[in-house]
Amino acid sequence: MAEYQAPLKDMHFVLKEVFETEKLWAELPGLAGAVDVDTADAIMEEAAKIAGEVVGPLNRESDEQGSRWDDGEVTAPDGFKEAYATFCEGGWNGLGGNPEYGGMGMPKTLTAHVEEMLQGASISFGLAPMLTAGACLSLDAHASDELKEKYLPNMYSGQWSGAMDLTEPHAGTDLGIIRSSAKENGDGSYTINGNKIFITWGEHDMAENIIHLVLARLPDAPKGPKGISLFLVPKIMVNDDGSLGERNGVSCGSIEKKMGIKGSATCVMNFDDAKGWLVGEPNQGLACMFTMMNYERLVVGIQGLGAAERSWQSAIEYARERLQSRSPNGAVAPEKAADPIIVHPDVRRMLLTMRAYTEGSRALNHYTAMWLDKSKFAEGDEKKQGADMMALLTPVTKAFVTDKALDCTVLGQQVFGGHGYLREWGQEQLVRDVRICQIYEGTNGVQAMDLMGRKVAANGGKFIELFAADIKEFIASCDDNMSEFIPALESALAGLQESTQWVLENAANDPAVIGSSAYDYLHQFGHVAHAFMWARMAKAAMAKQGSDEYYDGKLAVARFFYARLLPQANTHKQNIAAGSEPVMSLAAELF
Repeated sequence: MAEYQAPLKDMHFVLKEVFETEKLWAELPGLAGAVDVDTADAIMEEAAKIAGEVVGPLNRESDEQGSRWDDGEVTAPDGFKEAYATFCEGGWNGLGGNPEYGGMGMPKTLTAHVEEMLQGASISFGLAPMLTAGACLSLDAHASDELKEKYLPNMYSGQWSGAMDLTEPHAGTDLGIIRSSAKENGDGSYTINGNKIFITWGEHDMAENIIHLVLARLPDAPKGPKGISLFLVPKIMVNDDGSLGERNGVSCGSIEKKMGIKGSATCVMNFDDAKGWLVGEPNQGLACMFTMMNYERLVVGIQGLGAAERSWQSAIEYARERLQSRSPNGAVAPEKAADPIIVHPDVRRMLLTMRAYTEGSRALNHYTAMWLDKSKFAEGDEKKQGADMMALLTPVTKAFVTDKALDCTVLGQQVFGGHGYLREWGQEQLVRDVRICQIYEGTNGVQAMDLMGRKVAANGGKFIELFAADIKEFIASCDDNMSEFIPALESALAGLQESTQWVLENAANDPAVIGSSAYDYLHQFGHVAHAFMWARMAKAAMAKQGSDEYYDGKLAVARFFYARLLPQANTHKQNIAAGSEPVMSLAAELF
C-alpha cells in the first residue's frame, strides 16, 4: 500500500493555472489582502507534511484498533491524540475561522485543498476537525456575541472540539419528528433532555471539552421542522472566567460497530437534564444547523475525493510493479518473466477512469469553493449569485463526487485483483471507509431530490441558467485549439437544459416525476460539470503543452473523459425522458 502523498502539483495546477484564484482573492472586498499565492503555497506545503507524515501513517492501524468505549468514556486509537495535538498546535483547526475570535480567515478555495489532504490521509481522523469547523461556522453565523466570545477561541485552537447532534433513533432525514426537549430555566439557560444517535466524535479523549450543537423542541413549539431549536450544550460546563467546571448532563451510552471509519467514534449520546444555551432564534434551529450541514456536505464530497485519490496512488504504484502476462502489442519488459499490468487495456481503462473522476472532482470542488467565497466575501449581485450557485452545486459536490469516489475505490481494489481483497494492501479499507460518504449528511438520494426539487424545479430552472451562462462564457473565451472539446461540451449542456425543461413541464401533472428523475438528473449534471472542468483543465494544459509531461498527461485524460465517460450523460437523459411510470407502476405488494 502506497503511503499517502498530497497531490500538491495537481492542487497547484487547479488553484493557480485553471482558475487563477489569486485574482479572485484580490477582487473580493471581504478578502483583499488576506491571502496571496505565497501564503497559500506555504500553508499547503506544511499541510501536506502533516497529512503525509503525521496522520496518514495512522490510518490502517486505527482501522484495526478502532475507538474504544468503556463505561461512558471513549479512547481514540493509538496516535490520534498526539496527532490531533500536533494538528491543533499548528493552528490548522482555525484555518477558515473568523479572525475576530482567533481563526485565520482563509478562503474556502484554499481550505478545501487542505481538507482534501487531511481526509485523504485518514477520514476517521479528519472527521474530528471537520465537525469542529462546522460547529464553529454555525456558532459564528447564529450565536450571540457572548456565546461566540466564550466558546469560539478554544474551538478554533482545538482545545475544545465540536459535535453535531441531530439524528434520533426514530428520526433521521425527517428531523421534524425529533423528541428531544428543551425547557427554559429563567436565567437564559435551558434544560435539555433526549437521546441522539450517529454522533461522530460525540465523545473522545483528544480535546478537554466537547461542544455539542443539539436540536431540540421547546414546550410550545409548532409541530414539524418549524418547531426545532438549536442549543449549545458543553460536555463540561464553562465558568464565567473561561475555566472548566462541573460535568454537564451529557454522556455517551455506547459507540457503534461499523462497516468503515472504525477509527472514529460514532456515539449514542444521552442528554439528561443537561444545561444548554439557545443558538439563534427559537424554532429556527434547522436553519441554524443547515449552516453547519451545508459545510459538512461539501467536506463529505472532499472526503470522497481524498479516498479516491489515495486509492489511485496505491493502484498506479501496484500497476507499475505487478508482473502478469504480456502486452497485447508485444513484450514491454522482455528481460522479465512478464510485463507490468499497466500495459493491459482493461487495467488502463480502470486507472484512467479513476484519474478522470478524481481530478475532475478536485477541479469541481475548487469551482464550488469559488462560489462559496463569493457568497461570503463579495457584495451585491455577485454575493447573491455566489449564494445561488452554492445552493445548486452543494448536492452535486456531495453526492455525485462521493458516488464516483466509491466507484474509484472499487476500481482501485480491482486493479489489485485478489490482493485488493486482503486487509494488508489497504484498498478494502478505502472501499469500506468511503461508503459512508454516500449515506451521512443526507443520503445521496436525498441530495438528488434536493437538487431536482428545491434547486431546479422550485425556481423554474433559474439556478441552472446561471450555471449554463458560466459555461457559455467559458466557451466564448476559447479559440480553435479547443475544437476537439467544445462541441461535445455544448451538446452535453444542451442535453442538461432539455432534461431540465422536460422535468419542469411534466412535474406539474405528475408529482412522481421529480423523485423518479432525481438520481439520473444528478448524474447527468455531474457529468456535464466534470466535462466543464476537464475543458477548463485542457485549455490550461494546452498553454503549457510540450513543456512538461504533466500537461501532456492532462490532455490525454481529458480526451479519455470526453470519449469514454461523458457519453453516460446521454443515458441519464434518456432515463429521465422515460418518465415516472416504469418506476411507479409496480404495486408495492408485487415487489
